[in-house]
Amino acid sequence: MVGIVLASHGDLAAGIKQTGSMVFGDQPNVAVVSLQPSMGPDQFRAELEKAVATLDDQEQVLFLVDLWGGTPFNQSSAFIDGHDTWAIVTGLNLPMLIEAYSARFDASKTAQEIATHLVTEGKNGVRVKPESLEPEDEKPAAAAPAPAGAIPPGTVLGDGHIKFAGVRIDSRLLHGQVATAWTKQLQPNRIIVVSDGVAHDNLRKTMIEQAAPPGVPANVVPISKMCEVVNDTRFGATKAFVIFENPEDLLACIEGGVDIKDVNIGSMAHSVGKVVVTNAIAMGKDDVETLQKLVDKGVKFTNRKVPSDSTDTIESLLSKAKAELAKA
Repeated sequence: MVGIVLASHGDLAAGIKQTGSMVFGDQPNVAVVSLQPSMGPDQFRAELEKAVATLDDQEQVLFLVDLWGGTPFNQSSAFIDGHDTWAIVTGLNLPMLIEAYSARFDASKTAQEIATHLVTEGKNGVRVKPESLEPEDEKPAAAAPAPAGAIPPGTVLGDGHIKFAGVRIDSRLLHGQVATAWTKQLQPNRIIVVSDGVAHDNLRKTMIEQAAPPGVPANVVPISKMCEVVNDTRFGATKAFVIFENPEDLLACIEGGVDIKDVNIGSMAHSVGKVVVTNAIAMGKDDVETLQKLVDKGVKFTNRKVPSDSTDTIESLLSKAKAELAKA
């Protein structure tokens, strides 16, 4: 795995590493070097050397640095002299770091290959709203006009069967961890949020659609529509990441004919009548009963906020929820 050194003036590098962990989970082989006001260039260089020494693979090292021309860059630049497999990318930002974490999943990628990729991704992370403020020469190309009319019913795309890249229960629906870590891990070509409530709430629906990561459109559909989609041959080329707000909606979907066998529980928000099961999951009596019905139907569960998290068994989660509810 390519080792990453985050280097910056002040505590930027430490802060962005912490934020990256919130989105992507704690990552191995990531070191931080912060230039403090009391440090001179030689001391900073010594800290860089210590940081690299902590990495498992010191042949493949990627430096993500804040400013071109600053001391962190200058000392990193001098350090990589003679290390032909190392690379530096400046302009450190959160999208760049998340993309670096994702790229490292491919063990064949080198530090320099990832560096080349990050230059584009780092720039793509700089956006402006309203979009009209985007400089003319940097505005994304207008999408090609959609063909007149919808795809005719009965049209068969791909093999005629929708694919599930992943299925998740998450009370927050589409948010940073989903739009970055999970989407990069699962590689869907569409995100589908299934919720009767959100499908009829134009504000929430619009916010979810706008939160979709570049290149992966998001749709919000009611449960009945999702039950139709699985039998529609026009979705045969779709590899979907499907997100439910709660277990009850998932059960209704499965009972409506959607064949879902594997589900990740990302978060279930706490509210009155619910007990805390993990730091991300709270359950009420209805949740426990619904999840047990899903288990009885053969659905397998994991509970991971981000792909790198470990998971508990659904049996242990339900057991803890029942015990806590009995105390309440």
